[in-house]
Amino acid sequence: MNRIKHIVQMQKIAAVQGNADVDISKRTAVVMCGDHGVVSEGVTQCGQEVTAECARAIAEGRSNINAVAGAYNVDVVAVDVGIAQNVDCKKLVHRKIVHGTRNIANESAMTPAETEAALITGIDVAGELVQNGTRLIITGEMGIGNTTPAAAIASVLLGLPPENVTGRGAGLSASGLQKKINVVRRAIEVNQPSPDKPVELLQKVGGAEIAAMVGLFLGGAYYRVPVIVDGVISAAAAAIACTIEPLCAEYMLASHCSGEPAGEGLLNYCGLTAPINAGLRLGEGTGGVLLVPLLDGALALYKNSHRFDDTNIERYVELK
Repeated sequence: MNRIKHIVQMQKIAAVQGNADVDISKRTAVVMCGDHGVVSEGVTQCGQEVTAECARAIAEGRSNINAVAGAYNVDVVAVDVGIAQNVDCKKLVHRKIVHGTRNIANESAMTPAETEAALITGIDVAGELVQNGTRLIITGEMGIGNTTPAAAIASVLLGLPPENVTGRGAGLSASGLQKKINVVRRAIEVNQPSPDKPVELLQKVGGAEIAAMVGLFLGGAYYRVPVIVDGVISAAAAAIACTIEPLCAEYMLASHCSGEPAGEGLLNYCGLTAPINAGLRLGEGTGGVLLVPLLDGALALYKNSHRFDDTNIERYVELK
């Protein structure tokens, strides 16, 4: 049965690529980076300055995602779409749209124009990667405080109260978690986002890097390249992409089920099931990259597995 699931996954990639000879030899993890005004509400353990430092480390190859990606022959690209600071780093891809989003507990995160620009940026990045030979994209993000907008998105799309979809993020205390839940509730009350208006939902309670990841998923569908969903923030972006265009799900691969409470529900919303369930919380796209060796193994089976017709083994009878 596991072999059948592996083959089905390869068939999905073959359908995306329009070629039975599946090619995932060049793979790139794209880490979209942006800050969030809601950090001022005390929903995190650290401040926005950490986003800039982590983005620089990723761009320079010194972070968690680089260590994991290096083990599996995955390129890493870090893109600044909304970091509050101007980061002086030549290896960081500078596509800044906003210097951090506004505080969603008081107002909309972005303007409609900023949201559209972030979406287009993600689509463009997907196109540039495909043009440069990438055959598999892994989504990643870096943005202190971004589990708060992800929880707000999940609450709206899944129709669940904030307490059911809001988690501790990078390790909040019980009191910190309650504060975060209240902030998510207030953000929804203030902005009144609708699940039927996904772009407006993104504008009101999302973030620049989340919008850029939505663009990556849309771009994956447009440019016919499979895109791997990482953790809960990536899954929130995937869910919005599927709401914009349901066919996007056919171009997505789930990697792991986030330890955040909204993780599984968001994947289910997209019709996806994650093969990895290990309580991962490292972020940056690391969980998405961990799917790559499983795909390599599945591809080896897809191309080289022996068949009943080639052996003296009698074909199995499927029992009901």
